[in-house]
Amino acid sequence: MTSKDLRRQFYKGNKLAFGVAVFTALTMAILSLSTSWLIQQLMDTISGVEGALGLKTLALLTVGLICLAVVMGMVEYASKPRFMKKAIQQYKEFAFESLLKKNINTFNGEAAASYISALSNDVTSIEANYLEKQFGLITSLVMFTGAFIMMLLYSPLLTLIVVLLLILPVIASAMVGNKMEATELAVSKKNESLTDTIKEIIGGFSVVKSFKAEKAVLQFFLKSNTAVEDAKCKKSKIAILIETISSTAGITAQMGVFIAGAYLAISGKGVTPGIVMAFVNLMNFLLQPIAALPEIFASRKASVALMDKLCDLLNKNVTKEKDEVVDTLKQGITVQNLSFGYKEDEDVLIGLNLSLEEGKSYALVGASGCGKSTLLNLFLAAYDNYEGRIFYDNHELRDISSEALYDVVSVIQQNVVIFNATLRDNITMFRDIPKEEVDRVIDAAGLRTFVEEHGEDNLCGENGNLLSGGERQRISIARSLLRKVSVLLVDEATAALDKQTAYQVSNAILDIQDVMKVVITHSLEENLLNRFDEIIVLKAGEVAEKGTFEELMKKKEYFYSLYMVAQ
Repeated sequence: MTSKDLRRQFYKGNKLAFGVAVFTALTMAILSLSTSWLIQQLMDTISGVEGALGLKTLALLTVGLICLAVVMGMVEYASKPRFMKKAIQQYKEFAFESLLKKNINTFNGEAAASYISALSNDVTSIEANYLEKQFGLITSLVMFTGAFIMMLLYSPLLTLIVVLLLILPVIASAMVGNKMEATELAVSKKNESLTDTIKEIIGGFSVVKSFKAEKAVLQFFLKSNTAVEDAKCKKSKIAILIETISSTAGITAQMGVFIAGAYLAISGKGVTPGIVMAFVNLMNFLLQPIAALPEIFASRKASVALMDKLCDLLNKNVTKEKDEVVDTLKQGITVQNLSFGYKEDEDVLIGLNLSLEEGKSYALVGASGCGKSTLLNLFLAAYDNYEGRIFYDNHELRDISSEALYDVVSVIQQNVVIFNATLRDNITMFRDIPKEEVDRVIDAAGLRTFVEEHGEDNLCGENGNLLSGGERQRISIARSLLRKVSVLLVDEATAALDKQTAYQVSNAILDIQDVMKVVITHSLEENLLNRFDEIIVLKAGEVAEKGTFEELMKKKEYFYSLYMVAQ
């Protein structure tokens, strides 16, 4: 993908609205130029110049010009906002759809704030500086060209004087305008950093409060916020500098033309008072583009750079999709000599060998940092740079397509993602699912009482803040059941729940039939552990023991010590 692919989204199925908006911009530019001609005719009529149009004719032409301007304004009202809406909507949809095509492996480790900034702050900048200003670009070019041609037709000598007066402001404006790209990118980068800071602070709000770190965190925020405003201030200064150069050049050039024109008129060099006034008015149509065009080109270039940045994000870590497909798990998961580490020469898992059978329940236990969550992440294909082999039936995990893998595997995590939508939408993940299927998983996940009291259309709140921890976990269970997968991975799903709720949720998970369940659990309760077909005990990245609860307790080794300490 390139930024051209993103830019195509602006005009996809949107060319008619764009064409009409461009036509109105061209027409309005021509109408603006026509006022200079009307001013010239009016002044020559007042001055008694031979051949000038009569006042009645000029009045009728003026009324016609105003009416046409109103009509063009209404056409623009109907076309331009429609074009802008569809253009930005399609741009964001295309980018977001491309993001969703990434699998867990490619997305793992990327900064969410980069995407948030690219799809919010950067889009706002692109809308204003690329889409909006393209119409300004068209208008400016037409007015500049038209004004220059009219000046040549009126008086080549006076036009030469105008050119000489404008050389310096053109050079100065172009030099300053080139700095806009760097400042625009700086603002984007600082906004991205601020977005990340806000996200981290809000996400860790309870930690900030419990550690009384408000002042320190505020300083952390202030530093990032100041950096953003400093970058915006620098951008604003450059814009003001361009405007100052433009204004100064405008006053100088207009007064210079006035004086030179007056001299030529008095000297009888073929210049009438009307032509002098027309030149003064036409100067605006030269000065405005001179001031605006460098900034417009720089802003468009900066916007393209922002689109390139988004493309780099979307193209980052993208690997070729695998071909092998696993329709359903018939045998199980086999792990052969598996080793993995997040850093070189620091393995978290060391030489694991496991055989997990289809339909059975497995508990993963061990001290913190022993590799339990890492193993589950590897089962989800979050990383492919492991040593050894992981088989789903006879298919090595690295060769299985992500689409096929997610048809077989589902996960319940400690931090359940809940959308600010209805209970039903959170269970179905916004898909159209038959009612009987939804009712089945609601019952199986233990949500029936909640539904009877609140209804399926009950809003869950932002990140599920209107639900209890147990209710959020039960929604996660219901989601997984709805997918009818072969493997259910459960990563510390009950860690943040009270003892009674944790017990109920754990039982609900273990009650699921005909699904392999691999459960990381910190709750070493005999009643629950007895329900697992096998307990796998990890210690420092290796399998220390495995067996049923009864078998492990009889051995009185590492698991026995963990269990006794937990009581």
